[in-house]
Amino acid sequence: MPKTKALAAASSTKSPARKRAKPVVRSASAVSRRLRQIEDKRSAILGAALGLFSRFGLHGTSIDQVAARADVSKSNLLYYFANKEELYVNVLRDLLELWLEPLRGFSAEQDPGEAIGGYIRRKLVISRDRPDASRLFCLEMIQGAPLLRDELDRELRTLVERKSEVIRSWIEAGKLAPVDPHHLVFALWAITQHYADFGVQVQALTGHTLEDAAFFEQTVENVQRIVLQGIMPR
Repeated sequence: MPKTKALAAASSTKSPARKRAKPVVRSASAVSRRLRQIEDKRSAILGAALGLFSRFGLHGTSIDQVAARADVSKSNLLYYFANKEELYVNVLRDLLELWLEPLRGFSAEQDPGEAIGGYIRRKLVISRDRPDASRLFCLEMIQGAPLLRDELDRELRTLVERKSEVIRSWIEAGKLAPVDPHHLVFALWAITQHYADFGVQVQALTGHTLEDAAFFEQTVENVQRIVLQGIMPR
């Protein structure tokens, strides 16, 4: 046997077989903790982006600004969102979900006065607690919803059509005065979001914002009265 082959044979018989690396097995708690960290980081990025987009718009905001505000590196941000447009669309989708959630609760079995009165309160809570969300959504609509059009045509349209049927059932049962459901929904959106989108104007004229607890309750009561007195059967 040639010397080189003999050495190779000797080496193979003397050396133990290389062990394969064992896969890392994470505990359920470790996986859960990791998922929470990922979600917390993603939420921090979306929150930072919302604050900037609502003030400066898509084109007036940079990825670097969002990363700095979220206290993450630019590369880390781009791990979660491929580019600024994807980040912007994800912010808008979260806003749409937040905005539509109160409307999902409408059902034919409810008393319409209680359902609509409760809806007004919940929408005003959003205007109080998330005015930046309302302003960004308004800005997107004013610009023609170029990045949210598909979402509007699908999810928003479907939900409003379903809830319009609920409103029609209340009307047919004599629980509401005849009113076009779409115009009722538009009016509810307009009046409740006014306190966020035109918050500066509201404060200039009244000296208060919705963060003033007494003014918030006064606003809820007056908006409920204005709307309900116009649509309840006489």
